[in-house]
Amino acid sequence: MAKIRHIAIMTEDQPKLAEFYKATFDMKEVHRHAVADGTEAIYLSDGYINLAILPARGRPEGIHHFGFEVESMEEAARIAGANGATQAPERVPKDGRFAEVFILDPVGTRVDLSEQGWKA
Repeated sequence: MAKIRHIAIMTEDQPKLAEFYKATFDMKEVHRHAVADGTEAIYLSDGYINLAILPARGRPEGIHHFGFEVESMEEAARIAGANGATQAPERVPKDGRFAEVFILDPVGTRVDLSEQGWKA
């Protein structure tokens, strides 16, 4: 059974937004890394859901994508395609933070699929 395990939010001020979620909802920081432009991506968790606070870098702020932990990425992508996904699975970089593919739902929202889940 698929479970939502990951939500990514874009912001121009990652530390400020991360502090909001830590102070307001007692989320814990589980990972942080620098990105190419000198900003940071910050990953928080409540023990079940991974919340990625990502640099917007001029893109709209707010929820960018979410992710499901699935038993089989290939099977989930096949079913998604049969139900109207607008993009076949596209693999994202495997840099130690995650190993996954993403699809686009019928309205164009990015949906990550992972067999391993995210740091919690």
